[in-house]
Amino acid sequence: MTSNFGAADAKHAADTIRAQLPKEQAVAAIVLGSGLGALADEIERPVKIPYRDIPGFPVATVAGHAGAMIAGRLEGRPVLALAGRFHMYEGHDVRLAAFPARVAHALGVSTLIVSNAAGGVNRLWQPGDLMLIRDHINLMFRNPLIGAVEEGDLRFPDMSAPYDAELSDVARAVAAEQGTLLREGVYAGMLGPAYETAAEVRMLGLLGADAVGMSTVPEVIVARAIGMRVLGVSCITNLACGLSNTPITHAEVLETTAKAAGRFSKLVKAIVARL
Repeated sequence: MTSNFGAADAKHAADTIRAQLPKEQAVAAIVLGSGLGALADEIERPVKIPYRDIPGFPVATVAGHAGAMIAGRLEGRPVLALAGRFHMYEGHDVRLAAFPARVAHALGVSTLIVSNAAGGVNRLWQPGDLMLIRDHINLMFRNPLIGAVEEGDLRFPDMSAPYDAELSDVARAVAAEQGTLLREGVYAGMLGPAYETAAEVRMLGLLGADAVGMSTVPEVIVARAIGMRVLGVSCITNLACGLSNTPITHAEVLETTAKAAGRFSKLVKAIVARL
């Protein structure tokens, strides 16, 4: 069956795997970005479903993405973790990039927590900082809602506040209690896979971006169209091109996220505990 990664396909995927998942409804689906998959290892009583066993899901190919859906309990709360993404720079359609959010929603999940590794555009920040995503700029020039309106979607979803204010307040409170520095800023989504040029980074700064990456935006757009609440956290893995004297590598990204993984996991676990 050919998939257009819409609502019907999401329902089919959810129906296919539902029997393998715990009966208790997950309070959140957590999308784990590059190098941030260690949180999945902390899920208790995990049920792991490889992406290849989920209709419509291809195999994850990017280093730092495990390629599995993991259901279980985090801080005593039932959760669904998506360990790995489908990026448009791999040749995937924008609708596929957003498809996991649809599947999570079809499984009854109403809250989406997205995470990513991002380059720092804000000159005052340092690699390893965590950033609460306050807003985003879609510079991928793709939108997963183009085409016929999917069942349950809003045709024109309001994007004035794509990241939920109450969830953001919870994140701020948790970070303060933990003594964790939590930056706040605007995430710019670029198509990739090449890292940005120095001129592009200067442009992003002028546009108001604090961080830049190659994911997240499609998922958030679809999540808002189907009524999911969204919380976003970026791990600043490097200073973007032109802000440091060293070349940017994916190995550096994974190394930095590994160092920040403990703080990221602690933050997300405490947020989930309050949902």
